[in-house]
Amino acid sequence: MAGTIKPRSPEELRQAVEWALNDSQTLDVRGQGSKLALGKPMTCDQVLDLSGISGIVDYAPEELVVTLRAGTPMREVEALLAQRNQMLAFEPPDLGPLLGREAGQGTLVGAVMGNLAGPRRLSAGAARDHLLGFSGVNGRGEAFKSGGKVMKNVTGYDLSKLLAGSWGTLAVLDEVSVKVLPAPDQTRTLVLHGLSDEAAVKAMCAAMGSPHDVSGAAHIKDRTALRLEGVAPSVEARLKGLRDLLSTTGATMGELGTLESRTFWRDVRDVAPLSGAQDAVVWKISCPPTEGPAIVARIKAQRPSIEAFYDWSGGLVWLALPSSADADQAIVRGALGLTGGHATLIRAAESVRASVPVFQPQPAALASLAERVKESFDPKRLFNRGRMG
Repeated sequence: MAGTIKPRSPEELRQAVEWALNDSQTLDVRGQGSKLALGKPMTCDQVLDLSGISGIVDYAPEELVVTLRAGTPMREVEALLAQRNQMLAFEPPDLGPLLGREAGQGTLVGAVMGNLAGPRRLSAGAARDHLLGFSGVNGRGEAFKSGGKVMKNVTGYDLSKLLAGSWGTLAVLDEVSVKVLPAPDQTRTLVLHGLSDEAAVKAMCAAMGSPHDVSGAAHIKDRTALRLEGVAPSVEARLKGLRDLLSTTGATMGELGTLESRTFWRDVRDVAPLSGAQDAVVWKISCPPTEGPAIVARIKAQRPSIEAFYDWSGGLVWLALPSSADADQAIVRGALGLTGGHATLIRAAESVRASVPVFQPQPAALASLAERVKESFDPKRLFNRGRMG
């Protein structure tokens, strides 16, 4: 059984990594542990528990910046921002319930390291786009920092782009600064009922391409939802324009007010429609929006009992399939065809995740580049060994 190291400061963190390096000990890096079941299973010598490095370092609401330590729970960050009517615009999802854990256990740093973003990804960008600066320790035991508007070190790496989405395999962060934005005064959602997947994607793409500043576009079963945010007069005017734009779809239109909208989009963000059946396999597919329905149709032709819903105007497809020994990975990835998309296995039994590629296999050239980056940051493979395959 792995032991646990729980540093209480950045210096203790650096010392822990240095010790692991000298003693050839691999480290299972955790914040609050909410996403342990995402990725390939790891067998590490020690657990590096970052929950002791926690708390808000600085919050400058006038500058729209918050700085916090790595183990700070997301709920603390969101509560702090809510006091000043601000928010994390990229809507980091809480995947705890989807992965069989309680809600509210994740950290902001964990969301950044997974480059996770919710429905506002289309209009506000990904997690990496909101990362302003950070400090941490690489696999050589060296403390390093990156910050300011130009996030590059002397080697020319854009560190925010490298570390966001690395799932803790390149470095251990102890502190991050992220951009925040004012929360909208009002949120309303136009709901179109009865559209097919193809018609829904067409409507969502039309809405996103319109001047009406849509901040969310999702399709769940027979409901197509389009979110508008801002001050009340602007939202009202844009809602009318959106209704006029989509009047030719033939759909029945309804509306969700601010409170209903917040609940609905939180559920979309957290993949709540697929959280119920804990024995189902869950896939996340990123693809060109117009290709989503065709991909789902190809999978459904072989696995008719799948559940699916669309976010990001159709560019993000969430799928739930019956549990199987290989998570039907050949069927799912085969359905991508030549679209250029990629599929990530988000939830499956540990034995399944150990035997199939969890993340989309990379082309040889890209895999070679990723290997050179890994060699630069963590040559001894100390951090989260095996998590990304």
